Amino acid sequence: MAKKQVAEKELEAKTAELQGSDARLTEKETIESEADTMSIEEIKSSLATPDQDFDWDADDKAFGNYSDEDRKKFEDMYTDTFNQINQGEIISGIVVSINNKDVVLNVGFKSDGLVSTSEFRDTPDLKIGDTVDVFVEAPEDANGQLILSRKRAKTQRSWESINEALENDRIINGFVKSRTKGGLIVDIMGVEAFLPGSQIDIKPIRDYDVYVGKTMEFKVVKINHEFKNVVVSHKILIEDDLESQKVEIVSKLEKGQVLEGTVKNITDFGVFIDLGGVDGLLHITDISWGRIEHPKEVLSLDEKINVVVLDFDDEKKRIALGLKQLTPHPWESLDPNLAVGSKVKGKIVTVADYGAFLEIIPGVEGLIHVSEMSWSQNLRSPQEFLKVSDEIEAEVLTLDRDERKMSLGIKQLTQDPWQNVAERYPIGSKHTAVVKNMTNFGVFVEIEEGIDGLIHISDLSWSKKVNHPNEFTKVGDTLDVVVLELDVESRKLSLGHKQLEENPWDTFETIFTVDSIHQGTVVKVTDKGAVIALPYGVEGFVPTKHMAKEDGGTIKAEETNDFKIIEFNKDAKRIVVSHARIWEEAKAEAVAEERASKKKEAKASNSAVKKVKDSVEKSTLGDLDVLAQLKQQMEGEESKNNAK
Repeated sequence: MAKKQVAEKELEAKTAELQGSDARLTEKETIESEADTMSIEEIKSSLATPDQDFDWDADDKAFGNYSDEDRKKFEDMYTDTFNQINQGEIISGIVVSINNKDVVLNVGFKSDGLVSTSEFRDTPDLKIGDTVDVFVEAPEDANGQLILSRKRAKTQRSWESINEALENDRIINGFVKSRTKGGLIVDIMGVEAFLPGSQIDIKPIRDYDVYVGKTMEFKVVKINHEFKNVVVSHKILIEDDLESQKVEIVSKLEKGQVLEGTVKNITDFGVFIDLGGVDGLLHITDISWGRIEHPKEVLSLDEKINVVVLDFDDEKKRIALGLKQLTPHPWESLDPNLAVGSKVKGKIVTVADYGAFLEIIPGVEGLIHVSEMSWSQNLRSPQEFLKVSDEIEAEVLTLDRDERKMSLGIKQLTQDPWQNVAERYPIGSKHTAVVKNMTNFGVFVEIEEGIDGLIHISDLSWSKKVNHPNEFTKVGDTLDVVVLELDVESRKLSLGHKQLEENPWDTFETIFTVDSIHQGTVVKVTDKGAVIALPYGVEGFVPTKHMAKEDGGTIKAEETNDFKIIEFNKDAKRIVVSHARIWEEAKAEAVAEERASKKKEAKASNSAVKKVKDSVEKSTLGDLDVLAQLKQQMEGEESKNNAK
């Protein structure tokens, strides 16, 4: 558009110039024609009379010849008529022309600037003569054209405004463009900002889409200049307004005051109620007189309810609310004839480690302690007897209407099995019991429901040494028992299992005598020795030093060999054996026998020598030589025997 206008101006100038030439030509021809018909005097008289003030000698006086200083001054005055434009600055321009592609702006520069019409979509009413701000991207491109941008000017102005809003805590307007993960995207003067979901409102927002397309007020809470990120909040504006309302509302609160509120949020421990600018907490225990597992069982979001003020804190702005307090306490409607010993029916609402709660009527509960669930003395879990929603009958054990407490029992509905226990389980009687529990010191068994007894670990077996009851039996097994002791008042029953048989140690005493040898098998090896399985199911112990074998080795586990009894203790039921003692004694015996044999031979030789000596004394002289030789022979044999 600008080039067209320039071309039109050049065309007009050429036309004017041609017209001026034609006029001068015509005038010259007229003068020449007149000069042909006029005399010299007439021509002189027709010329204009020169101005008397005109200085015809001005040229000789150097008129129009300026000094360097004056020329510089006039050039500066001329240059000042143009605007000085620098790259990166924001300037104002006047719209001089608009077409489908560009908007032409006069910015006072040597050339007009062009801005794409797409950057003016937000100003559909733009017209010639309007003033707009633009950003100078380049004073001149390769074609000598001034490059401008309105979008960048808007963005820079917007950043300046946003920073100023953050510094001065000023409220700004923004347009919610779209929803994103975790919040909303807001357009603030061309700059996109993030509005977190938690900063939209003071109450939780379940549908972000309802805010898309709306223009709202915000406060800038954070700017990341490095990444050009802006975070805004609408919740702050609401909180500022509500803070003043909270002060006014709390100042008017009174305990016992009934208010209307809206359920704002539901948690496991209670419900937050919006009282019109301030929140109060309705704890789960104050929602219903009856027991509930979660507030959702009674209340729902956005529900309007009446609540009573239970307590409040002016400084912390905390308000405790109640809902059940608006209705009479259920204990007031409890049957006045209900007393200790009465039978009641209800539903189990809670089962804990120590017992279960039975709801008789909504809001009235009684505790059934685990000890009141069964006559059995074994420690059991309430879950073995009852579960939530069970409908049962129980007996009232204690009742305190003032404290609103009640204890119940269900074992009282059956006969106490300990009433005639002495008749049914006399001392010495034999019975069958079921193993219910085990400890380090013994086994708890149940003869019948409610009749429990203890078998001490020492009363499990005559012959086998039991380190722990689980080596002998397990829970659920059936054992034959005999009653050893009975204490009706303390409800204690002492039982035995080994007493069903005669004490085999009386017999073992005659079999496993000291120094007797028996065959045994190593069943377990320890640091101190090994456990040996001996005949008749009895066990013995061999110390480490007595495990040595004749070949220098040591007896191993599961090895069978001969053992000698070196200790037998009937009272302690202890048998100590030795394998090394067998071969050590046999070896010692062999050495002793050899020594005895040699000693006997030496004794016989000495007797023979003595007889010879006696014979020599009685012999004749003729026999002396023969006897002397025999004596020497005998003495030589004696020396050899002594040498051995």
